Amino acid sequence: MAQDPEPDLRGLITARRAELEVQAEKLSQQLQEVRDELEELAVAERVARRLAEQVRTEAERTATGPAGQVAGRAVLAVPPRERGMDEAVLPADYQRIMEVERRADGPVMVKQVCGELGIASAPARSEAMRAKLNQLVERGWLRKLVDGKFTTTL
Repeated sequence: MAQDPEPDLRGLITARRAELEVQAEKLSQQLQEVRDELEELAVAERVARRLAEQVRTEAERTATGPAGQVAGRAVLAVPPRERGMDEAVLPADYQRIMEVERRADGPVMVKQVCGELGIASAPARSEAMRAKLNQLVERGWLRKLVDGKFTTTL
């Protein structure tokens, strides 16, 4: 008597369906993990963009110097140096930087200025000091040498 091939076929189909359902579940989990990571990357990208914009804005503000008001007119906190102009026109923190420069035996490095003023040598602090020194260079109060050191223009 011949055996009915249909029951064997049903068993194979059922087994294959179970394998595919397990594989589909694994793929579904992997897809969800990929989607979660894509969302995390999108959030990280937005945060990085915001931080970059803040840094850019702060750099622009530092480069142009904080503006103040004198007689209702906007003026730069660090004015361009003109002949006969005294350091007294500079804000107090810039006057202290100029004092360190004058007392030095020669050109100074950023870390020397920080040390003389009692400012921590952490990168954020030294970069803020470098920005101030560069601003004094841009406005004609100091010179920056090729080795990165700063000196008075006198």
